[in-house]
Amino acid sequence: MTLRRRALLCIFTIALSMQHAHAQTPDLVTRGAYLARAADCAGCHTAAPVPGQAQPHPFAGGLPMGSPFGTIWSSNITPDAQHGIGRYSYEDFARALREGVAPGGKHLYPAMPYPSFSKIDDNDMRALYAYFMHGVEPVAQAAPDTRLPFPFDQRWALALWNFAFAPTKPFAPDPKRDVQWNRGAYLVQSLGHCGACHTPRGPAYDELGYTESSRAYLTGGTNDHWHAPNLTGISGAGLGSLSADDIAAFLKTGHGAGLVTFGSMVQVVEDSTQYLDDRDLRAIASYLKTLPASGSGGTYDAHSRMASQSVAALRTGDDERPGAGLYQSACARCHKSNGGGEPFKYPRLAGNPAVLSEKPDSLVRMVLQGGRAPSTERGPEPKKMPAFADKLTDTEIARVLTFVRSAWGNDAAPVTTRDVRSMRDAVAAGTRQ
Repeated sequence: MTLRRRALLCIFTIALSMQHAHAQTPDLVTRGAYLARAADCAGCHTAAPVPGQAQPHPFAGGLPMGSPFGTIWSSNITPDAQHGIGRYSYEDFARALREGVAPGGKHLYPAMPYPSFSKIDDNDMRALYAYFMHGVEPVAQAAPDTRLPFPFDQRWALALWNFAFAPTKPFAPDPKRDVQWNRGAYLVQSLGHCGACHTPRGPAYDELGYTESSRAYLTGGTNDHWHAPNLTGISGAGLGSLSADDIAAFLKTGHGAGLVTFGSMVQVVEDSTQYLDDRDLRAIASYLKTLPASGSGGTYDAHSRMASQSVAALRTGDDERPGAGLYQSACARCHKSNGGGEPFKYPRLAGNPAVLSEKPDSLVRMVLQGGRAPSTERGPEPKKMPAFADKLTDTEIARVLTFVRSAWGNDAAPVTTRDVRSMRDAVAAGTRQ
């Protein structure tokens, strides 16, 4: 070998070594850890804790996720070579996140939000890869296999689903918008995958829109018997009455404008959004506030005649509407007779977008199962709501929720006994799984 060739080979080797070292720099791993929180990877890929047992390993999979087709189990995404993603190249990793295809051509179910992750840019993708390969402890633990009934067990068919429904274009900044708007749009549409829950789905489980160009985007969606509310500018059931500061605070602490996070959003705040920096939270909130009003749901008018009548009647005990007495005895202690709640403790029900949501699923499930506010670093001590499944009948729950959706200026569709019975059966079936 000539001296010149040896010199060139030496330079080439050094360049490769420097590139490899750069891929593992602490700054890149730290950046990847932040992005993994923004994407809430732990929320889906960490099993739920079981009382009396050791805490589950982060990212080791094993969390069951309900879908219309059956239970889908999350996978182990630690760098374990046998049970996790330790043998993934960067190209393997990027293809799985963007296209939903694992090494060997195995198609992933769209419970993994790869339609949104297709918008993740290259720099963020490399940071995520560096974090999962060098910042996460490998866990030699196999996650349960997903076994859906025929024909949903035919993963090859997902190639057709992807062709028909999954977007493939990366995020493209809008030159007509400022930096903050584009940052918020990028986080909401890609890493945050907000549409996976907050956008309605079609018959093929496809999201009916992935950007603000679709009128269905972020207008509310139902997943695992929780209804994620409308995030557009619609008044009442949407974010029309909230400021950008209210939304940012809600994502940071679980509390904002008298509202409190509940249901499946609790884990999102605890595992993800509370750790985002204020600039990113503000960008998300500012982007959401630009979404035009779309979708449907209840309305709110605090100055209506019915609003003043319901407040006065509850205070004096004269209201004979079905559900009013139940509210006064079971709910008013925390949520107050005027529906105003108590700041940083109990949410207001008057004008609450979740109360006015087009579908009452989340309200019904919350009353049946109870719940809690999120535990965050900057938020107040979380309060719990008791379960009423064994205390109230289906008719009583329907009446009290119908009252809540029509009092203090709220104007939303009534809740039926059938709504409650369906949810009670669905929750019971999920508990038995």
